Amino acid sequence: MTVAFVLGGGGVRGATEVGMLRALLEAGVVPQLVVGTSIGAINGAAVAQDPTLRVVDRLEQTWASPTAGAIYGESLYRQLRRLAKHRTHLNNPEALRGLVAGVIGARTRFEDLEVPLAVCAASIERASEHWFDTGSVVDAVMASASVPAALPPTVIDGEHFVDGGIVNSIPVGEAVARGATTIYVLQVGRIEEPLEPPRKPADVARIAFEISRRHRFQRERASVPPSVELHVLPYGGRQPGDERLSAYRSLDRTHARIEAARAATADYLAGVRTGT
Repeated sequence: MTVAFVLGGGGVRGATEVGMLRALLEAGVVPQLVVGTSIGAINGAAVAQDPTLRVVDRLEQTWASPTAGAIYGESLYRQLRRLAKHRTHLNNPEALRGLVAGVIGARTRFEDLEVPLAVCAASIERASEHWFDTGSVVDAVMASASVPAALPPTVIDGEHFVDGGIVNSIPVGEAVARGATTIYVLQVGRIEEPLEPPRKPADVARIAFEISRRHRFQRERASVPPSVELHVLPYGGRQPGDERLSAYRSLDRTHARIEAARAATADYLAGVRTGT
């Protein structure tokens, strides 16, 4: 049996996955394979390096830290100045690189990890997904989490990569392809939230993006072989302000997200154990 954790994308909502990790590890569920995209690549790299409750404490501290707040927390003036200068992005990628390096170590390689890890990014030149599972973990995670317009593409060996969520937001199929027989999906809640037709201009892009994010997961979920046990963990519900366009940069609900996801996942796992 191969137990896999699949960690999806979702920006600051990624704190939700930290609560899920705590519930899983407290229940004695330890991964033998980790697959991650975007924010899930960051959390996934951490748990692949140290699949114990110590990593949860470290991630909780990280996502509530000033370092995390600095990733998208610059003033609008500074962001617009950077956009005017570079023409492609609003935020400084070094803030994210510093956070990732602080969590897993700047020199860590995939080969050093306790648990096998695979990280998804989108290649611009090849217009396709790319999976990293060797070499520098920090570079791969940066590639996977380089949100277009917010951050510049990450260049690795001359190739430009952007956020893996564009091509594979919750990569269940990759976990199956890599031999997983029991899969726990750590997701930030969007797949549980219904979509409605747009009512204003700002809704159009958001809903279109949500459809593009969700459709592949729904297809891969339906294609999981009967021999594979699949658990899509509950995220604990929306937090105040999640509907705002600016929610992607707000970390003020970090602890609330973590605790809500931990409680919901703990209840779910208890139900799995008792068959209810």
